[in-house]
Amino acid sequence: MKKSVNLWILPGNISFEDGLKMIKDAGFEAVEVNTTEGGGILDINCSENDAKKLAEKIRKNGLEISSLLTGQFWKYSLTSSNPEIRKKGEELLEKSIKIANYLGTDSILVVPGVVGPLFGEGEIVSYDIAYRRSQESIKKYVELAEKNKVYICVENVWNKFLLSPLEMKRFVEEIGSEYVKVYFDVGNILIIGFPEMWIRILGKLIKRIHLKDFKLSIGNINGFCDLLEGDVNWPEVINALKEIKYDSYLTAEVGPYKYHSETKIYTTSIAMDKILGRK
Repeated sequence: MKKSVNLWILPGNISFEDGLKMIKDAGFEAVEVNTTEGGGILDINCSENDAKKLAEKIRKNGLEISSLLTGQFWKYSLTSSNPEIRKKGEELLEKSIKIANYLGTDSILVVPGVVGPLFGEGEIVSYDIAYRRSQESIKKYVELAEKNKVYICVENVWNKFLLSPLEMKRFVEEIGSEYVKVYFDVGNILIIGFPEMWIRILGKLIKRIHLKDFKLSIGNINGFCDLLEGDVNWPEVINALKEIKYDSYLTAEVGPYKYHSETKIYTTSIAMDKILGRK
């Protein structure tokens, strides 16, 4: 398994080039790139040339690109009752597949939709309708994904949707494409289940893994914490990954922290080595 980290970990007070050098120096092999709206490292409306230049810069620093994270799926939900929002979500999916191809990575993280927010206010969509809408939207871009050899990876998030491994498995298998898989987030699932169980049940459907930790005693968004400081049973998680013969990227998702210390890059890498049983 390869060590990767989401670029959110980069402190806000250093250059992108210096950040990449630190990530490499800390022992990571790859990075996950995030899209933004209006600036940032990679704008969702970037050109093919912009994406390829970014990829070249990352690879020149000895790093691979593990995946593309498009956080705007929360804003433009594929399950929204507003047709315009849903359309923007589908356009986002199309753009993400193309950008991943430009970057030379084969996986994109997709939030499949939202039944309702876990905390606070937001649109509520009937579960059965959300299920149908999400599948319909994803199916529209299966052919594009297959053509570009980019996997649409549905992630488990705090959206009150796809709340069991059996349901997640059924949801993906019903779409019926080799290029629709699961992006499994270890920390996200802890509030409703056991990550090792999800891993064993989803098996080969898992294409990518996010590593986060979480304190159940807090039980809300503030419960996310540094790796090894929460309640994830890491030995069981690693055993489960070995059982399903997972051999791809493990991406630490730490942040976004605009002003945190550069040491976070190194402590996260050390924690991942401990989790993996490496010296």
